[in-house]
Amino acid sequence: MDEEYDVIVCGTGLKECILSGLLSVAGKKVLHVDRNDYYGGASASLTPLKKLYEHFGREDDPSESFGRGRDWNVDLIPKFIMANGVLVKMLIHTDVTRYLEFKSVEGSYVWKSGGKVHKVPVTEREALGSSLMGLFEKRRFRDFLIWVHNFNEEDASTWKGLDPKSSTMQEAYAKFGLDRNTADFTGHALALYRDDDYLAKPLIETIGRIKLYSESVARYGNSPYLYPLYGLGELPQAFARLSAIYGGTYMLAKPVEKLVYGDDGKVAGVQCEGEVAKTKCVIGDPSYFPDKVKKSGKIIRAICLMDHPVPQTNNNLSCQIIIPGNQASRKHDIYITCISHAHNVAAEGKYIAILSTTVETDSPEDELKPAFATIGPVLQKFVAVEDLFVPTDDGSASGVYVSESYDATSHFETTCTDIQAIYERVTGSPLDLSSINRDVESAE
Repeated sequence: MDEEYDVIVCGTGLKECILSGLLSVAGKKVLHVDRNDYYGGASASLTPLKKLYEHFGREDDPSESFGRGRDWNVDLIPKFIMANGVLVKMLIHTDVTRYLEFKSVEGSYVWKSGGKVHKVPVTEREALGSSLMGLFEKRRFRDFLIWVHNFNEEDASTWKGLDPKSSTMQEAYAKFGLDRNTADFTGHALALYRDDDYLAKPLIETIGRIKLYSESVARYGNSPYLYPLYGLGELPQAFARLSAIYGGTYMLAKPVEKLVYGDDGKVAGVQCEGEVAKTKCVIGDPSYFPDKVKKSGKIIRAICLMDHPVPQTNNNLSCQIIIPGNQASRKHDIYITCISHAHNVAAEGKYIAILSTTVETDSPEDELKPAFATIGPVLQKFVAVEDLFVPTDDGSASGVYVSESYDATSHFETTCTDIQAIYERVTGSPLDLSSINRDVESAE
């Protein structure tokens, strides 16, 4: 360990493993350490099922009705992958797809006040057939979708009198006469915003997000999402393998004792078990640098084991449901992800539904009531309320770059934004994924 590295990465969470892989591919000499004896950190998948019970401090054993324990791979932080999104481009850019097998998620839904679940309409045909809206609203929404799909920032004739950089999304909804409910599912289930701050911002970002959703659906049909067989824990391991192929060094069960700084205040090394590895750049998750992060809120996640699919989802073996905050009389959205034996993460006939949201009250579990009511009876439930952390600075002064905690969203787009930002700060240049236009199947 007593040598110099271009980068030392602390923790094997997904963000850290992706950055380790990307930097190794870029020619950096990387050392990757983790205090745990397993990959994944906070984004691990737990197997066998008994491990999930132990993680939540349960002393009882899983019931025999859950089948073989090793058939379960339960994500601690559930997220789906947008089929045409940034993470897929990272997977293809680094050729990590050779280590993974993906399967599409069967359905994408939105919850409407009153408890009814609807398929998210993304095409003109779906808009006209959707039960989300009344007859005249369907036609207005269809016209809106046609405008979005034809919108070209370089061609003013496609703007319909709205400027991409100065007109807001609120103005766009008003232009097409869309009501509050339609705006809710468009902004939260199609554009995947977490709150309504986007309404006052230039419309061009929202148009890009809706197009991404639409293009992702076009890749595989029923929903825009993919999910790896055997759970998300496969992703950190795949990027770890990639880093090793490019010369990266991995050390598990290696507790980080402290960072070593030079007289100039910049990081000079990392001390583990009395040994110091030299570096001028350190990357890691918030748990390694409590003095460099601040609390930004709380998140609640409930892992529910079930013996049935989520009602109102056409018996889908996997799906996502978004409950827009406004529809549930709250600020932040609630997310439901459901996966099953179809993705090799549960025993035959069993399902895992994971509910999550940003905490707003002193009774976090009560905030998930609309989600619990939506998924139906639960065999076992495991609830965690955790603090969310963000770095106090961008790392340029000290050379220590800290990732943000994983948010409540059930997709990876915000995760990838953080990865790209850290990559650019570390290397001085943005990660170029512009030439990637294949999908994961053609890349495998």
